[in-house]
Formats: sequence, structure tokens, C-alpha cells
Amino acid sequence: MSKKRKTRPARSMKAERVGSTSLRVIGGRLRGQRFEYTGDPVTRPMKQRVREAVFNLVGPAVRGTHVIDLFAGTGALSWEALSRGAHSATLVERHFPTARIIRKNAQSLGLAERIETVAGDTFIWARQLDPTSLPQDRRWLVFCSPPYDFYVERKDSLIRLLKSMLLPAPAESMIVVECDQRFDAVADLPGPASWDIRTYSPAVVAILTTESVTE
Repeated sequence: MSKKRKTRPARSMKAERVGSTSLRVIGGRLRGQRFEYTGDPVTRPMKQRVREAVFNLVGPAVRGTHVIDLFAGTGALSWEALSRGAHSATLVERHFPTARIIRKNAQSLGLAERIETVAGDTFIWARQLDPTSLPQDRRWLVFCSPPYDFYVERKDSLIRLLKSMLLPAPAESMIVVECDQRFDAVADLPGPASWDIRTYSPAVVAILTTESVTE
């Protein structure tokens, strides 16, 4: 008489995704180290080829900066910047489970003492921000890589957010924006003539150095 096989309870697709995926740092002293990514669709990590292109464009200017990661998600952009010589980072992430994983990854990467994680809505955080609470003696490296739909659904709020980062930023700070082609980066970004805009379809990346802003 054959034995009945024990069957395990079916797991949901979401349960299988959570905790099952990792990403890796692609440059700097932490190159090759992995960090956790839940796989939850609420978090959209920048594609590796785009991340690599961004840091090729930023180059050595990353060194010594304070990173402000406005829609931090996995934290990949912050880990990459810190790996390549950034001094410290503030990561803002509204999805509380993802914010917890950011803190966990910071511990595993040995970066916990160099970051501040803000679990909350980026737009609210920026409206309430006292710029003097961020380093004024270091250049900022600001990353704005929100869900692409925000550029359609919350376009005006995003433009105000970018302006609120540009105005108090120390001289020679850099702003890095990732969007898709539904957003007219040439026409709609603050100081449009000053942005270096590149396309890595479907992503569009725009980079500005604050000393080059023109009205």
C-alpha cells in the first residue's frame, strides 16, 4: 500500500516573492555585495543598466556628498553612492515594510551609522523640511526616482518637490531624475536648459548641477 504524499499549503504569489530576491551593488568598495529586495510591485528598482549609466555620468562627483534619496525603494541608489565614496545619506520611503528592509540592508552592508531612514510620504516630508536639518557643508546628491505614474498623476507636485530641493542645495550639488517618456523632461524640469538628459528606454535620466541652473 503506497504512502500518501504530504502536500504543503499553497503559497500566494506575493508570499513567494517576498524575501526571495536580492540585488547587488555594481561599483565601489561594496561591489558585488547583495542586499534584500522583497519583489513587491510597490517597489520598482532602477534597472541595473540604468543605475550603472547614472553613476558613470555622476562620476567622481559622488565623493563626499550627502545623498538624499527621495523615493528610496530598495535603497539601491544610496548603497551605490555610499559604496563609491558618498559620505552619508537620507532615504525617504513611504512603504513601511520596505523602509524596514532598508534599515536591515544598511546593517548588513555596514552602513547603518551613515544613513537616516525616513518612513513617510516624500511630498509631506519635503513640505515640512527645514533645510538646515540636512548637511550644509557638503554637496548634495539628490535622487528622484519615483513610480513613473507619478509624472502623470502628480506632475505638479513632483515639479514643486524638485524646486524645493534645488533652492536650498549647496553649490555644485547634483540632482538626478529618472522618469519615462510620458514626462517632457526638456520642457517641464526646473531650469530646463541646464539638464543633461539621456534616454535608456523606457527610462529617461536627467542630471543637473546646481551651479548651472538657468531661469
